[in-house]
Amino acid sequence: MVKRQLGSQGPELTPIGLGTWAMGGRWEFGWGPTDDADSIAAVRRAVESGVNWIDTAPVYGLGHAEEVIGKAIEPFQAGEDVLVLTKCGRRWSQDRDLGIRYDLRPESIREECERSLTQLGIERIDLYQFHWPDYGTGTAVEASWGTMGELVREGKVRWTGVCNFTIELLQCCEAVRHVDSLQQPLSLLNRHACEQLVPWCREHGTGVIAYSPLASGLLTGSFSLDRIAPDDWRRRAPRFRQPGLGRALALVERLRPLAEGHGVGVAALAVAWVLAVPGMTGALVGARRPAQLDFWSSAGSVELTPEDREEIERAIAETDAGAAEPPSPPGVSPERMAAVLAAASTD
Repeated sequence: MVKRQLGSQGPELTPIGLGTWAMGGRWEFGWGPTDDADSIAAVRRAVESGVNWIDTAPVYGLGHAEEVIGKAIEPFQAGEDVLVLTKCGRRWSQDRDLGIRYDLRPESIREECERSLTQLGIERIDLYQFHWPDYGTGTAVEASWGTMGELVREGKVRWTGVCNFTIELLQCCEAVRHVDSLQQPLSLLNRHACEQLVPWCREHGTGVIAYSPLASGLLTGSFSLDRIAPDDWRRRAPRFRQPGLGRALALVERLRPLAEGHGVGVAALAVAWVLAVPGMTGALVGARRPAQLDFWSSAGSVELTPEDREEIERAIAETDAGAAEPPSPPGVSPERMAAVLAAASTD
């Protein structure tokens, strides 16, 4: 796969990276039962097929996903054969019933970094990212971001990025140290990031990584509520209820002939659309079994014509499957989120 540079100063990445949220097993935001052996096999197959980056987070399975990734990459040279991306800022207590909190205090970032290095079995994190803004402790983002720069200078981290940030927060970080990457949800069902965030990143030399390009499975071309586990987080999510669910599935059927015309499935077409957004570095697509890689592995080779893009826009309009609202962090009320972002914009 032809690689793309992550922003103006980052590494060369394949257009598609492997997301590992579903490899965390059973936890509050889990995807149902997961077999670690299947997860390890999926990681190794992805790397052997040419994917050169894996994205994870300590909160996925409350540490479990990072441990699985650590085992999976043992045959490879971390930092060369495969780049390892992880995150910080979502903490939990030993008593899982107490829930997950937001925490980007400098001392917390350092604790998480050391734990991730141990769980992943690596000496340096290739891209370290804030998972969400700090909605919990009130820590100034400038202080948090300054700590990331210290970790780079100490050799524990190579590049630094953020996820789910607003332009206001990006600007606060950029004033302290260059932001190598922004990871944001982007799909045919949620195009919010295209409005201002991606253009800002292009202007400032910040790479963009899209997560949920398949809308958590809705755009795979084979989604069915009957096939997901009772404890899968998607059963509680509004987007998987009517009327949104019906609109999403109608869009899939509307796009199926176009995908077939390119010799691919709807999933590959959906990922190809994301990759064609100007300023996009790459898209994260999840898998927890090797066979799931087949849904999207051909996306990097799909070349969409202007006519294709127009047809996709018509399909979205006809099915009323328009862009969603910006991401809402779990466990934070809209009022609290608005207050935090308003404070950040006036600092």
